Amino acid sequence: MSETRTYTVQGMTCRHCVASVREEVGELDGVDSVDVDLETGRLTVTGPTLDDEAVRAAVAEAGYTLVD
Repeated sequence: MSETRTYTVQGMTCRHCVASVREEVGELDGVDSVDVDLETGRLTVTGPTLDDEAVRAAVAEAGYTLVD
């Protein structure tokens, strides 16, 4: 059974930023889909086994931070 979690990413300014976040988060184990909205900074992740810390690390790897 999949679950969906929503996060807010800080620092994205263009579509390249969105693509970087989508790519890094999408490579995580247990992630089925990733949606990133540039205007709101909203990151929506769906999958059977989501790990908040792994998502945070993937966003950091892309060069951005999650807002707590």
